[in-house]
Amino acid sequence: MSLQENYNNIKKQLPQNVELVAVSKTHSVSAIQEVYDFGQKVFAENKVQEIMEKHPLLPKDIQWHLIGHLQTNKVKYIAEFIDTIQSVDSEKLLNEINKEAAKNKRKIKVLLQVKIAEEDSKFGLEISEADNLFQKFISGDFPNVEITGLMGMATFTDDKNQIKKEFSVLKNVFTKLNEKHSLKTLSMGMSDDFPIAIECGANSVRVGSAIFGRRDYTN
Repeated sequence: MSLQENYNNIKKQLPQNVELVAVSKTHSVSAIQEVYDFGQKVFAENKVQEIMEKHPLLPKDIQWHLIGHLQTNKVKYIAEFIDTIQSVDSEKLLNEINKEAAKNKRKIKVLLQVKIAEEDSKFGLEISEADNLFQKFISGDFPNVEITGLMGMATFTDDKNQIKKEFSVLKNVFTKLNEKHSLKTLSMGMSDDFPIAIECGANSVRVGSAIFGRRDYTN
């Protein structure tokens, strides 16, 4: 199928209240431009280097999200233009984002990445750590950061019940934190499991291969 058909197919499956974040990692600037021309404005990359290479070559109204693990020493490279950092997995990183946002005289939106998968390889905060960081944010510890929600990745498995269970855990955390201070975004679900994520309450999904096809490692 063409990019247009892929994109339309995904959009048809999303309720109106669910934001589509098009994951463009490893894909070309021309492919991103094509999807942008369909009306898509929110794109995500995994790596700082890749987002820095693509950002100057594409329309300025693209809302760039970083969804991969972010090292503190690389925050400064994206602080000027990044819309949302979805992968905040430590207080150290949150402090650095706050510092670099202040230098650029702006507020950066972030999502706290909560570890819900059973796999050891997944990054993320423990639920208690996320709660603690959120309390500090409410108390004014990070004035140049806006925690707008939570992000999580389910275990890579064919067991839909396990995926559902993990997404439901994150939804519960979101609901509890939202009672303390209003949250907007619950980012769960990727190309293989976004329908389950939406069923469990996600209002933002990160879809890459189902739009762009197989990753293009030549770019």
